[in-house]
Amino acid sequence: MQFNKTYFLLFLVFFLIEAAIAYYLKDGFIRHTFGDYLVVIMLYLFLKSFIKIKPISASVVVLLIAFAVEFLQLTSFLEYFNLENNYYTKLILGSTFQISDLLAYTLGVLTIIVIESKRS
Repeated sequence: MQFNKTYFLLFLVFFLIEAAIAYYLKDGFIRHTFGDYLVVIMLYLFLKSFIKIKPISASVVVLLIAFAVEFLQLTSFLEYFNLENNYYTKLILGSTFQISDLLAYTLGVLTIIVIESKRS
């Protein structure tokens, strides 16, 4: 493990952007699609803040996590944990499966790969 201040500061910027989107926008493309695009970038930055891992490996891990959370939305996992009425849990984990979310996650990870490949 190795703390990377640059990745962490970028993570904080993306976190604040995501929080602003969640707080100020209740509907629309930016809330539902662009937010999903940004969330995988944010998760990537968080992971890279603490673990020295190759960009492609980190990207795959983040994409698998995002896909797993999205596919969990096809189940009744929120009800199983009695969280179906918890606003923050639904905000973070979502409650409805959308194929467009999978596309947004994939595009976010592809953006990461392109940016990281240009950096090196």
